[in-house]
Amino acid sequence: MRTTEVGRTSDRRGRILGSARARVLIGALALLAGTIAVSIVVDRALLLAQLDERIDANLAQEVAEFEQLAQGIDPDRGEPFGSDVAAIFDTFFARNIPDTDEVFLGLVDGRPYLRSPDAPYPVEDVGPLVASWGSAREPAYGNAPTPGGDVRYLVVPVVVTGGEREGTFVVARFPAAERAEVDDAVRAAATVGLVAFLVAAAAAWAIAGRVLAPLRDLAHAADAVREDNLSERIPVEGRGELAELTQTFNAMLDRVEGAFATQRSFLDDAGHELRTPITVIRGHLELAAPDEPLGESTREVVFDELDRMTRIVEDLLLIAKAERPDFVVPGPVDVADLTHEIVAKASPLVAREWEVRAEAVVVAQLDRERITQAWMNLVRNAVQHTTDGQRITVFSVVVDEHLELGVRDQGEGVSAEDRERIFDRFGRGASARRTRSDGAGLGLAIATAIAAAHGGRVDLRDTPGGGATFVLCLPVTAVETPTPNPVIDERTEEDLPWPAS
Repeated sequence: MRTTEVGRTSDRRGRILGSARARVLIGALALLAGTIAVSIVVDRALLLAQLDERIDANLAQEVAEFEQLAQGIDPDRGEPFGSDVAAIFDTFFARNIPDTDEVFLGLVDGRPYLRSPDAPYPVEDVGPLVASWGSAREPAYGNAPTPGGDVRYLVVPVVVTGGEREGTFVVARFPAAERAEVDDAVRAAATVGLVAFLVAAAAAWAIAGRVLAPLRDLAHAADAVREDNLSERIPVEGRGELAELTQTFNAMLDRVEGAFATQRSFLDDAGHELRTPITVIRGHLELAAPDEPLGESTREVVFDELDRMTRIVEDLLLIAKAERPDFVVPGPVDVADLTHEIVAKASPLVAREWEVRAEAVVVAQLDRERITQAWMNLVRNAVQHTTDGQRITVFSVVVDEHLELGVRDQGEGVSAEDRERIFDRFGRGASARRTRSDGAGLGLAIATAIAAAHGGRVDLRDTPGGGATFVLCLPVTAVETPTPNPVIDERTEEDLPWPAS
C-alpha cells in the first residue's frame, strides 16, 4: 500500500513539474533569481569600490595636512621646521587625532619613531611591513594583511633639504568594520530580494495559471469530446495567441461535429433510401419459384432497383465528399460552350422544346465536371416536372460580378411549403411525391453542394407565366472575355436575360 501511495505521489509530482505552467514558472523564476543574484554581486562590488575610494580620499587628506604642516612654522621655536623631521612628527601627532580604525605612524631612518594612540593594532610590530615602508622612495597606496586584519595604507617619504635624517609618514586604515557594514547592507538587500522572489513566485504561479487556463480548458474539452457529445466549446476570452488557439480549437470541433453529422446523415439517408429497393427486390425474389428461372419482368425489376441503389450510393458518396478541400478543381471554362453542351446532352433524352438564352461569353474559373453535373441535375429536375412539348430554357449570364447558370421550365412550379424542403437530401416536392420517379431526391442537394464548393449557392426564383427557375449563382473569381464569333445576334429584347428576383 505504501509503495502504491509513493508511486502516486511521484506521478502527481511529475505531472506538476512537467506541466506548461510549471515550466513557464521555473523559467521565469530562474531568470529572476539570476537577475537578483547578479544584481547583489554587482551592488556589493560597487559598494566596496566606493568604500575604497572614500578610504583613499581620507588617506590623501591626512597626507595633505601633514605636508602642509611640514612646510609651516615650528610652534615651539617660532621658526620653520627645517631639517628637524622628528619635530614635524611631534607637532602633527599632537595636533591630529586619527579617525576610528585609523592609525598614524612616523618612521625616522626606517625605524618606528611615533604612533598615534588608540590604534586598532600596533602596526609598528609588523616587521616586514615596517621595513617596506621605511624603504619607500615615493608616495604609494597599498594593502597588507596584519594580525589585526587587512590594512589599507598610504606611505609618503619625508625628505628635508639639508637634513641628516630621513623620515616616512604612514597613514593606515583598517576597513573591516566598514566592510562589515557593506556586507550587512548586501545581506539586507539579499533578504529583500528573497522576499520579492517569493512574492513574485506566488504571483507568477497565479498569473501563469490564469494565462494558461484556456489550455486546461482545451484539454478538458478535448477529453469531453465523444461521438455522442460534440457540442463542447470553449469561451474565447481576450486576444493574443491563446485566444487564437481557442478559436482554432473551436473551429476544429465544428469541423469534427460537421463530419460526424455528415457521417450520421449519410448512414441514416442510405439506410432509409436503400430500404425501399431492397424490399422490392426481396419481394420479387420471394414470389419467384425456387426451382424456376426468374421471369423477364422480375429480372427487369431487380436490375432496375439495383441500378437505383447504385445511383443512390454514388450520389450519397458525392455529397459526403463535398466537404473535402479537393472536391472541386477549378480551371478555365468557356461558359458559352458549356451552355450549348448542356443542351446538347439533354435534348436527345426527352421530347421537350429546348431553348438557349443569353449564353455568357466569358471564360470562368470553374470545375467543369462538377458544374456540368450540378447543371444537368437542374435540367433533370426540369424534365421531371414538365411534359412533352413544354419548353425548357437553359441560360448563362454574368450579373453584378456573379455568374448565373440556370434552367427555366414551364411546369407546375414549386409550392411555398416545398421551397426549402426540396434542397434537403431526399427532399421532394408535392408533385414528385404523387408520382414515382427514378430520382432519389438528391439532385438539388448535389447541385447545392457543388455550388457551395465554388463559393456560391442555388437560387429558386419566381418565373413569370408559371414554372420554376433554378439558378447556380457563382462568384466569378477570374474571368476572361474571349473573342466572339462573327455571328449575327437575332435575339429580340424579350429574349434577353430576365432580371434576377
